[in-house]
Parts: sequence; structure tokens; C-alpha cells
Amino acid sequence: MPVCPLDYRYGREEVKSIFSEESKLKFMLQVELALLKAHAKFGNIPDDCVEVVESKIPEVKLNRAKKIESEIKHDVMAMVKALAELCGECGKYIHLGATSNDIIDTATALQLKQFMEILEKDLVELEDSLASLVREHRHTIMLGRTHGQAAVPITFGLKMAVFLAEVLRHHERLRELKKRILVGKMMGAVGTGAALGKNALEIQAQVMNYLGLNEEESPTQIVARDRYVEFVSFLAGIATSLEKFATEIRNLQRSEIGEVQESFDVEKQVGSSTMAHKRNPITAENICGLARIVRGFLIPTHESAILWHERDLTNSSAERFIIPHVCTLVDDILVKSSRLFRNLQVNKEVMLKNLRVHEEVMAEAVIMHHVSKGWGRQEAHEAVRRVAMKGGRFRDALMKDEKIGPYVRDEIQEILDPLKYVGVADRIIDRILTRMDELRK
Repeated sequence: MPVCPLDYRYGREEVKSIFSEESKLKFMLQVELALLKAHAKFGNIPDDCVEVVESKIPEVKLNRAKKIESEIKHDVMAMVKALAELCGECGKYIHLGATSNDIIDTATALQLKQFMEILEKDLVELEDSLASLVREHRHTIMLGRTHGQAAVPITFGLKMAVFLAEVLRHHERLRELKKRILVGKMMGAVGTGAALGKNALEIQAQVMNYLGLNEEESPTQIVARDRYVEFVSFLAGIATSLEKFATEIRNLQRSEIGEVQESFDVEKQVGSSTMAHKRNPITAENICGLARIVRGFLIPTHESAILWHERDLTNSSAERFIIPHVCTLVDDILVKSSRLFRNLQVNKEVMLKNLRVHEEVMAEAVIMHHVSKGWGRQEAHEAVRRVAMKGGRFRDALMKDEKIGPYVRDEIQEILDPLKYVGVADRIIDRILTRMDELRK
């Protein structure tokens, strides 16, 4: 009976299949075959045994390996025995010179390699969704907000460009960290390669070359776990960005703001079991909740890097949870984020209305106007602050003030026009879009 929500509610089969028992077995057998090929290359085993073992690998069944494991209580040796019993005399060469985590960690690297291909596609999809909003709304004016309060004008296109720039940084990080994460080892029980003989380093290099992985330059019994710490931290960083983006959408969808809305099927979708009027931001909320689960795996990942001597087993059980869950969940929320932004309803009229209601947000523009007329910055700030603190209609208060009024009376309309106070937003947007294009070359 399924217990974990990944089994029945969250995650795509495309990703979950990478971390299934069947796939794990397939990847471990792939590593064992690469080791045999390397041994054959250096004359340690007969060449024809590589062909025999390779032909038998498709016949290894998960239920047989699990049956053996139930008897011997060791998953890797169960896999080795399940393969060896099919290979006759050649079975004696399987797992030659290796330790269990040579196979497990290298197989994990193969899983992560396949996952990273999907992850990069996910990032590209999200970039495209955001870039579309950037281009469409580069001149859509709205309130900027700091501390939850009205600040100065911004464009919705620039807001989305800020999100896009953050995703591009994650994309760059992904490409850069592959060389440190997609790493396997074949150096035996404590990392010396003793059981592989004088050509141990060359055998390891050959195995990784076959598999398209980098080598662990400082092995113990395992691949160094600072690599996993970096990888899970990276995924937690993506999750944090996505939660930030989704939180902004949730805030802008609040009834008293109403500037954006998630897509909602008004013909069929139900927002509440009792409040028939509700259109809740359920996708954004779901993204936020799952992102917190991803970050929750940071502590056990760090703790699993603290092992006795050349390795103990305290990391193993934790990593069985950590790696499949963080990969599956980050893919899930990336896909949901792309869909959220791709189908986002942007209420431009509401944005403009909310901006017009808060005319006082143009106070900075008034200050800068006075500076251009020869006032000192501090003097202008105090004069405008004093007027703003009086409340009431900002425009009228400015016109009535005996110090400020004479400087703004003839130009008040232009000074208080928010469309003319978005600085170099266009240039910032262009710079970010250009960086996206460069990243994809």
C-alpha cells in the first residue's frame, strides 16, 4: 500500500522512473559491465567474458536479486550473484577488485546524469515562460513595493526579468557543477585501489570513460559527500527561488491587490468546498509547500557527509530518501512554475488603478525635480517628506505648499506621471534577455 505521496500524488513518472528499483539495478549492472570491459582492456580477464556477461545482463530480474538479498542481507552482492549465476564460468570475474560503493556511487552518478538532462530542460522551459511575460509586459506599469508598502513605480516586465535573471544563474550553476557532481569511483574498500593492482588508476579512468563520468580524485570507500552536499544545496536553492516567485504571485493575487491571477477553469474548477466564489492560488501554494520539503533535506544531507574514518553506513539509509525525493520534487515544482507563469492572468488595469490610488509614491520624483532646480538633496527630501506626512491627496498638498508649490505648479502632471519614472527598466530587461540568449549558444 503506497505511503509516500510521491507514489500517488507528486512528481512525474519520467523522473521517478530514474530512481526506481528497476533503474537502480540497471545502472549498477551498467557499472559492473564497464568494470569488466576495463579489466579486459588491461588483460586481467578474457575478452569473450565481456561479451558473455553483456549478453546476460538483460536477463537479470529485480525479483531474483531481491530474493537473494533476503537471504544474504546485502543488496550489491545480491545483484552480483544474480548476474553471475547466469554467466557460467565468466561469472567469477564479475565485481573483480571492486567494493559495493564503487558500484552504488557510480550508479548514482549515472542517475544524476540522466536527471540533470531533464533538469536543464525544465530550467529552459521556465526561462521561456518568464521571458514571454518580460517581453509582453515590459511597459506594463505597476506599484513597486518594499516592506509590504507602496514604493515607487516598476514595470511588471522588469519584475519578471528579475525572476528570469535568478533562473539563469541557476542554469549557469547547473552547467558548472556537473564536473563535480557527475563523478564515480572504482578504488575499492578504502580508496587505495589495492585489489585492482598496479593499473588501478588506469582501470578507474577507463570505467569512467565508458560511462561518461568524471573520476573521484580523493576516494575513500565512497565518493566524497561534499559533492552531494553541493548538489542538494543547489536544488534547495532552486526550490527557494521558486517559492519566492510563487509567494509573489500569491501576494499579487490577494483580493485587496488583484493584480495577477492563476489560470482557473471557471467551467469546472472548484476553489472551495463551501465558498463558491473562491479562486485560490493553489499551484503557487503547492510550489511553496513542496519547496519547504526540499529544503528540509539539507540537514540530513550535511549530516550524511560526516562519517567515521574511511566510511560508515549512517549515510546510506538517509541518501535513499534524499536523492530521489529532492530530484523528483524539484522537477515537479519547476514544471508547475513554468505552467503557472505561462498561463498567468495579468490585470494591467488593476495595476494602473492601484498605482493611481497611491500618488504619493511619486515623492522621490518630486525630490529629484527639486534637485534639478538647484535644491540640495536633503533639503528637498525633508520638504517633500513633510508634505507627504500630512496625508490627503498628494498632488493638492504639493500645490498648496508655499515652498514646493512654485517649483511644481507648471509641471505637476509630468512630475507625477508614473510612466515617466521607471528609470532604465527597458535597458535592464534587454540586458537580461541578451544574457539568456548567450547562455543558450
